[in-house]
Amino acid sequence: MTSPSARLLRQLSAGFSNQHQAFENPPLFAHILVKFRPLPQLAPGSLLLEQCYSMDPGRPYRIRVLRVEQGSEGLVIHNQAIAQEERFWGAVEDSERRQQIRQEDLRLLEGCTYLVKETADGFIGEVEPGCRCLVERKGATAYLVSSFELDGQGMRTVDRGHDPSSHEQLWGSLAGPFEFERTDDYSSELPSDWLQG
Repeated sequence: MTSPSARLLRQLSAGFSNQHQAFENPPLFAHILVKFRPLPQLAPGSLLLEQCYSMDPGRPYRIRVLRVEQGSEGLVIHNQAIAQEERFWGAVEDSERRQQIRQEDLRLLEGCTYLVKETADGFIGEVEPGCRCLVERKGATAYLVSSFELDGQGMRTVDRGHDPSSHEQLWGSLAGPFEFERTDDYSSELPSDWLQG
């Protein structure tokens, strides 16, 4: 019997694409690639996340180090920014550069931890309540409302930015969730000691 955190790490350590959705409905959905790769040199459960438009894979618009942890309140995913992140653009495809990411490069993003629950065939998660996950985009500060559903076939995500004062939606999904299909499996790169217990 594997632990929920081990199952979550296995399902997350993958590449995803919404190519089918983007080609079906290009006005509403850009073609996006999302990849999560284990970072064995960091704390157990650490994954590099890169999210980019398919036409510009070398310039991710989101790069983070996520850390899966089984906390006292249940499963969580900590969201960490990387200092001078441009140094590591494309590292998701470059093992030497991935190995150069160090704990001191990371800063925990306050209010941006995902609270995760197990489902019959996967997981659902959402950013912790409180409107404290602040992000800069297009020169404006917004708080992030974000959720995901993950299973063996793929992942569905909703990301929206809201004005901290008026709570009006500034950017993000208007036409429903992004539907990502699994394209790559990186779970073999997970250190075995992360999967114990």
